[in-house]
Amino acid sequence: MIEQVAIAFEHKDYKTAAKLLKQLQKESPENPWVQYYLGRLHEVSEKRQDAEKIYRQLLRDTRNAKIVTLARQGLRRLQEIELEERQRAISQAKSEPNNTELGVLVLEPLSTEMKTEASRKFAQIMQLDPYTARLVLPSRGWRLYRTGQVGELKFYGKQLQQAGIPCFWATIAQIQQIQVYQVKHFQAFTPQATVVCRNEVNQLGSLTFDWSEVTARVVGLLPIFEQVVDVDARRKLEWKTQTQDYAQFCDLHIPGRRSILRLYDNGYEFQQGLEIIPQASQNTIRINWNSLSSWIDQQLPQVKIWSDFTSFADTTLDQTEMLSHIKSHIDLFRREQTNWDSAFHLYSGLVFVK
Repeated sequence: MIEQVAIAFEHKDYKTAAKLLKQLQKESPENPWVQYYLGRLHEVSEKRQDAEKIYRQLLRDTRNAKIVTLARQGLRRLQEIELEERQRAISQAKSEPNNTELGVLVLEPLSTEMKTEASRKFAQIMQLDPYTARLVLPSRGWRLYRTGQVGELKFYGKQLQQAGIPCFWATIAQIQQIQVYQVKHFQAFTPQATVVCRNEVNQLGSLTFDWSEVTARVVGLLPIFEQVVDVDARRKLEWKTQTQDYAQFCDLHIPGRRSILRLYDNGYEFQQGLEIIPQASQNTIRINWNSLSSWIDQQLPQVKIWSDFTSFADTTLDQTEMLSHIKSHIDLFRREQTNWDSAFHLYSGLVFVK
C-alpha cells in the first residue's frame, strides 16, 4: 500500500494519498514510511509546523538512510518556503509609505524564567542558534538590537511581540521632532512651575507648566574624557584618553507639548532663581545636584524614573552611522567626537516616544 501512496503523491492526487494514509496509520502507525508520507501530506496541505515536527522526529528516530535523506530534503523545502515568504513580507512592509525611514528595534528585559522559551522563539524568528539568542535577550534594561529601515524592523517586531517577546521600534525622525529646552534654573514651583531655559537656537526665555504634565524622568551619567600622560610597559610616556569625571543629566518629559526639559549639573545655575538649596554657593556641585534631585523627587513622587542608560549605551555606542543622524542637544565641552551624547538623547527620546 505504501507504493500506492508514493504513486498518489507522484500524480499529486493528495485526496487518495490522504485516504490511504488514514488506513495505514491504523495498521502500521510506527512505520517510518507512513510517518514520512504523513509529513509530506502536512507539507502540501501547508500545515508546516506539523510537517516539520514529523521530519525532525524521523531524523532522531529512524536509521533508514533513504528516509533520513528525504526528511532532510523536506526540512530544506520548508526552510526555503519560509525564507521566500519572509523576504516577500519584508519587501511588502518596506514598500508602504514612510517605512523606508531609518529606525531602531529595541528589546525589553525578560525574567530568567521566561528566557528559555523566549530564546527558542527568538532564534526561530531571527534565524539564530538558541545559544546566541539567549545571550542577545536582555535580563535588565533595554537592548538596541537592530537598526535599519523601519518597515523591516516593524515586521520583525510584530513577530517577536506575537511570540511574547517584549520589544518596540521607533524612527529617528520621531526623536528628532522632540523639542529640547536646556533648563538654567527654576523661577517658581507653585501653583505652577516656571523654568528659565534656552531653546534649540540658544534663545533665552521661560516656560511654565503643571507638574502633572511631566510623565517621565530620565537620568544618566555621561563620561567626561581627558587626555592624560601614562607610562607604558617600556616605561615610555604616552598620551591616553581616560574618563576623568561624569556629567549628571536629568530629563523631564512633557509629551503634551512634545518637549523635554533637560537639566545637567554643570549647566544648572544653583545661585539663580528659586532658592531650592540653602547656601548653594558654599556647596560642591555634587551636593547641590543631589539636593536638586531630591527636591524634584518631592514634586514628582508618582513619576517613573528611567535610570538604565548606561546598560543601554553598552549596546548602542558602536552604532556610529545611526547615531550620526541624532542631534544630541547636549552642550558638553568635548576634545574629541564621542557617541555618548547622542546615545543619551536616543535613550531619552525612546522613553518619550514609546
